[in-house]
Amino acid sequence: MNGSRASWVNTTHDWAATVDTDHLRRIRRAPAEFAPGGPGHLVLEVLAYAADEAAGRGGGRCTVTLHADGSVSVDDDGRGTDTRVDEHGEVVRKPVMATKDLRFFDDPTERLPDGHPRRGMSVVSALSEWLVHTNRRLDGSWSRRYEHGVPVTDLLPVAADGTTGTCVRFLPDAALRTPWSPADGEPAAWSAHWPALTVHVEDHRDDGTRPQPQP
Repeated sequence: MNGSRASWVNTTHDWAATVDTDHLRRIRRAPAEFAPGGPGHLVLEVLAYAADEAAGRGGGRCTVTLHADGSVSVDDDGRGTDTRVDEHGEVVRKPVMATKDLRFFDDPTERLPDGHPRRGMSVVSALSEWLVHTNRRLDGSWSRRYEHGVPVTDLLPVAADGTTGTCVRFLPDAALRTPWSPADGEPAAWSAHWPALTVHVEDHRDDGTRPQPQP
């Protein structure tokens, strides 16, 4: 959907917003509240969006990768984050990283597989030293980098590769950067919680690639 921003309906995020600094600051002041359990909870916040997309499409796949620098990436095969062109010809991507999710943040009734409330992707962005959001859609692909939830680059064009989907790679804040990998049976619990989403886990933290056992 393109055209006037005033005509865009806010369902998950406010299209008129760009960066909600007060919202991001609130999250950063209370990491124990918004990321109970540390990096594992942040991964689930990202997976929840991939699961939403998979449920809407009748199924989808996602890869969680543990990187040698301590970062984690979540890469799905969905349609990509909603991106539109406004009446001035400006490309606008839904502000999922820097503003609150209108469905969950103030009324956290949905639970993630760890039993804690779902709050939204902005939690991951705000509690990460850096986060890179790469977005592939049929009408174009872009990438943007955030630091502590604030965008530090414009939308940078990414060469098309014939695929669609979203990749979110993030490095948790130092205070949250504890060694983490899914416990035995945890991917199976994710699949039970989100039956439309198939999750594959890869561990690249050493010199080799160590695919994790799948459910």
